Amino acid sequence: MRPRTAGLVVALALLWGSGFFWIRLALNGFTPIELTFSRLALGALVLVPIVFVRRLARPRGRVMWVHIAVSALLGNTVPYTLFAVAEQTVPSSVAGVVNATTPLWTALFAFAATRAGADLTRLKVLGIALGFTGVVVVIEPWRGVVGGSLGGLAATIGAAASYGTAYVYQARFLTNRGLSPLSLTAAQLVIATGLVVPALALGEAHGSPTAGSTVALLILGTGGTGLALVINFALIASEGATSASVVTYLLPLVAVLLGIVFLGEPARWLMLAGGVLILVGVALARRRTERVDA
Repeated sequence: MRPRTAGLVVALALLWGSGFFWIRLALNGFTPIELTFSRLALGALVLVPIVFVRRLARPRGRVMWVHIAVSALLGNTVPYTLFAVAEQTVPSSVAGVVNATTPLWTALFAFAATRAGADLTRLKVLGIALGFTGVVVVIEPWRGVVGGSLGGLAATIGAAASYGTAYVYQARFLTNRGLSPLSLTAAQLVIATGLVVPALALGEAHGSPTAGSTVALLILGTGGTGLALVINFALIASEGATSASVVTYLLPLVAVLLGIVFLGEPARWLMLAGGVLILVGVALARRRTERVDA
């Protein structure tokens, strides 16, 4: 891996992997809905000007905008909200580890959506099974659910599943449409921000922002939601999707280290073992070998 590529991978892993850390800090002054709205709006403020400066083609047509809205709901509004809700009771390190199951959900939903085209192989089946076994190990249900409340853990799993659903939907309805991924993502963030507005307007509770929580939110929105996407697209454009996928294996490591070192979260060996199972499962689920006859 070239030095520039390695630098981009590390930067992306730090920006995305630290997201769970910044969410936890931002929740000290903002409600989950306020946090979700703000990070989406900040991310859009980073990407939209780039689209205009580069004069990238913008989405047109009602059907395209409907698909973008669905993708925004599944890929941004729902998972961002669920992770914010979850981290009120779940350690950021656990949220980061469970988030690593996203590729497993993607493989599962891709097969469910189109059995003929999903290329479900024996290794993928093994990978999915190992990955979800890892989730069980992280949660430790035999000890009465360790690492957070049952509702919070369910929210983290729901967020990862929502991401997986979004990727399958995007592959079906938004890719190869003659539009820049950056342009599509900017539009998606704008729509996702709008989708949160009703909940923001109807919500009675309001946070009490502090200097620390505000800084955390600014970093989360401009860095983890905005700048990280720019780096991701640059990495894919220069090195391909394979190099970009390496980041998947670094995110939980960053999340766990930040949670343990700076937030004082417990370093449970079963959480670490479950995380390894999840990452091994992801690696197997991404390989292509003999198909399973279904």
